[in-house]
Amino acid sequence: MRAPLRRGRARVRALGLRWKIAALLAVGCSLVALTIGVLIHEARVRQIADAARQSATEQLVRVRQVYELTGRLDYDKVGEANARIDCPGTPEPLRAAALAGRRTTYLELTGSDPAVWAARPVGGGQVLTVRHSLAAEQAELAELDGTLIASGAGVVALAAVGGALMASRLSKDMRSAAETARRISAGDLDARIGFTAAPGNRNEVVELASAVDTMTASLQHRLEAEQRFTADVAHELRTPLTGLHTAAELLPPGRPTELVRDRVGALRTLTEDLLEVARLDANREEARLEEHRLGPLVASITRRSGVAAELVGASGEDGPSDQAGGDGDGALVRTDARRLERILTNLLVNARRHGSGPVTVTVSGASVTVRDHGSGFPGSLLREGPSRFRTGTAERGQGTGLGLTIAFGQAQVIGAVVTLSNPAPSGAAASVALPRA
Repeated sequence: MRAPLRRGRARVRALGLRWKIAALLAVGCSLVALTIGVLIHEARVRQIADAARQSATEQLVRVRQVYELTGRLDYDKVGEANARIDCPGTPEPLRAAALAGRRTTYLELTGSDPAVWAARPVGGGQVLTVRHSLAAEQAELAELDGTLIASGAGVVALAAVGGALMASRLSKDMRSAAETARRISAGDLDARIGFTAAPGNRNEVVELASAVDTMTASLQHRLEAEQRFTADVAHELRTPLTGLHTAAELLPPGRPTELVRDRVGALRTLTEDLLEVARLDANREEARLEEHRLGPLVASITRRSGVAAELVGASGEDGPSDQAGGDGDGALVRTDARRLERILTNLLVNARRHGSGPVTVTVSGASVTVRDHGSGFPGSLLREGPSRFRTGTAERGQGTGLGLTIAFGQAQVIGAVVTLSNPAPSGAAASVALPRA
C-alpha cells in the first residue's frame, strides 16, 4: 500500500508548476461542481417526492369518496392498475400504517419500477391503496444527472485549461529566473533576471527576481574588488621582486645564496601566477588558434616541461598543419599551442609534485590525459573543482593551489574541457578534451 503512495507522490512532485496549478484548480472545481450537483439532485428529488405524495393523497381521497358512495371502485375514473382493495403488492410498512388507522404514503424512486403509494383503511380490515408510477420522473432525474455531469466536466476542463494558461506565465518566469541563476552560477555575473512589476503591485516572482539580482550585483562587486586587489598586489610585487632577483644574482656562490635564489624564484613564479589568474578572471585573455596534430604537439610540450613522463600515442615533431590525416598520432585540433603548453605543464608539475610515479601522458583522438599513481584527487576537488590556494589533502603535497586553477582558466580560453578523476586502482587523472579542427 505504501509503495503505490510513494510512487504517486513522486509523480506529483515530478510535475511542473503549471500542471500542478492546473490540477489543483481542476480538483477544486470538481469538488465545487460535485457539491452543487448533489444539492441540485437532492432538491429535485424532494420536489418530485412532495408532488408525488400530494398527487397520490388527492387521488386516494377521490377514490375513497367514490368507493363509499357506490361500494365499488370506478376503474373508468381511477384506473384499475392505480386503485386496489388489499393489493398484494402493497409495501408492508404502508399496509401496517393503514391498518393502524393512519392515512400515509410510501415512495419508491429506485429500482426498475419506481412508484408512489397512498393507503387508508376502509373497514373490515381492508386497505384501499392507490399507486402512481414515477417512471417518467425517474427518467427526468436521470436526464438531469447526465446534464449536471456533462456541465461539471465542462467546467472542470475549462478550469484546468484556464489554470494552465494562467500558470504558464508564472512557469515561464520561473524557468527564465532559473536559467539566469544557472548562468550566474556558471560565472556570468553580468546576467540579470530583470523582472519588473507595476507600481503598487505586489508580485512574489518579481520580488524574488529582484532579490536574486541584488545578490548577484553585490557578489559581482565583491569578486571584482577581490580580482582588482589580487592584480594590484601581484603588479606591485613585480618591481621589488625584479630588484631582489637581480640582487640575489650578485651574491657570492654558496648554500645560502642558493636558498635565497630558490625562494626568490618561487616568489616570482607565484607573482606571475597571480597576475595570470587576475587576467583570466577579468576575461582579458585571447587565444590565437591554429591547427595542430595533437600527438607531436603533446610530445614536444612534455619534453619541454622537464617532467619525466611516459608518452602513449604521442611522438614526432609539432608544427602548424593543414592536413587532415587519421587519428593514429592524435587528432587534428584547433588550439593555441602556448596556452595548451601552459595547461599540460601545470598538470604535469601537479602530478609530479602531488602524486607518485610513474606519470603517463596519453593522447587519444582529440584528448590528452595526464595520470599519476598517487593518492588521487580529494573528493572536494572532484565535486567542486579547483580553488586557488587550496591543495586539498596533505597527502597531495604542498603548493599554492594555483596550477589547476590556471589550467581550468586557460582551457576555457581555448575552448577545451578539463575533467578530473581518480581511476582504479589508484592515482589521479586529468583529461583535456580539445576541439577538433
